[in-house]
Amino acid sequence: MRAKTDIYQTVTDQLIASLEAGTAPWQKSWATSGFGGLPRRVTGQNYRGINVLILWLQGRSAPTWMTYKQAQELGGNVRKGEKGTGITFFKPLKVTDKVTEEEKTIPLIKTYTVFNVEQIDGLPARFYPTPAEKLNGDSRTDEVEAYIAGTQATVNHGGDRAFYRPSTDEVHMPEFDQFESAEAYYGTMLHELVHWTSHKSRLDRDLGKKFGDTGYAREELVAEIGAAFLTATLGIENTVREDHASYVANWLKVLKDDKKAVFKAAAAAQVAADYLDGLQEEKALAA
Repeated sequence: MRAKTDIYQTVTDQLIASLEAGTAPWQKSWATSGFGGLPRRVTGQNYRGINVLILWLQGRSAPTWMTYKQAQELGGNVRKGEKGTGITFFKPLKVTDKVTEEEKTIPLIKTYTVFNVEQIDGLPARFYPTPAEKLNGDSRTDEVEAYIAGTQATVNHGGDRAFYRPSTDEVHMPEFDQFESAEAYYGTMLHELVHWTSHKSRLDRDLGKKFGDTGYAREELVAEIGAAFLTATLGIENTVREDHASYVANWLKVLKDDKKAVFKAAAAAQVAADYLDGLQEEKALAA
């Protein structure tokens, strides 16, 4: 009998291997990969949370994934020898408490297998889109500027550090021209805006006390992943932050100590991205 796969450990081990190799799955050249954006289902709906990281870990350029059966129904054929990728969903499971005898519902993690369209022949042409145009890295882009403004966060420019200060609820950023590219500026800005969502008046996340402690490392992981979700959605190349290397050791410790850490971080990052997206909708309704 085949041993049951521990999906938490499997994904964590893949992420650890990626980080130890010097890369992170959320650091992708979205604009130059040929397709860009978040991985999505055959329906066009974006994947969310940990499934985004699982699919990014596979290193595919095309965004669309589907089951073997869905590929067949579309007239496609998964090429012989291609390996599918297991993604997750949570199914509610009713159980009875042994002490109180009360019935309660708990989330049960389940998996199913999908294939990228790059692994499938014979699909309709719409699944093989033409490459996207690269974002000009030397100029601002109105869409992203509007997104940042839509949060109504207080952002102060100046100095040579990027950070979020909870005590004053302000984001501090170097000037735009101090960054090597527009992508570097926007990626850093979105990273700090994810931190901004942690304020007690918003999502009330624990930022940790100091660099290197578990809470701080977990929050930095949330901000990294959240910024990656946002840059993918906005079509920005997600460049490597200058301080990335200093965080890797701390992330690795968190991941090795808790196999569910990346699942929790991805879930929190998705909530943060949803929160920032929601602010855009509120601004549009108020206009």
